[in-house]
Amino acid sequence: MLKSVLLQPDIARALGAAGHGAQVLIADGNYPASTHVAPNATRVYLNLTSGIVTATEALRVIASAIPIESAHVMQPADGSEPPIFTEFRQILGAAPALQPLERFAFYAQASQSETCLVVATGEQRVYANILLTVGVVPP
Repeated sequence: MLKSVLLQPDIARALGAAGHGAQVLIADGNYPASTHVAPNATRVYLNLTSGIVTATEALRVIASAIPIESAHVMQPADGSEPPIFTEFRQILGAAPALQPLERFAFYAQASQSETCLVVATGEQRVYANILLTVGVVPP
């Protein structure tokens, strides 16, 4: 039995195999996780039902397990900022800053081979997708 916050074995395995520059997608319940992700990515479905597990719950656990170098978010076409971005910032702290990408640019980024893990959540808030880049563990 693990004692860490992260207990889900497929997520732990994928993060353990990831290196600097690997990407982790936490996707909301509307994200097309079967088509707009890298084919080599491990897919973990935590979307038990509507609203469970949320994107912010998944982010809290994953952020406790890896260093995060950058974080891209999907921005609405009108340039507005969804309220969930504030929650993402609260979880991540001051660094890294959220880097907005237009929807199709976000899909393209998540589809690159660097994306090693996709966590599909039951999040119902729109634009609640975040693409994390794994950083380095300092000596």
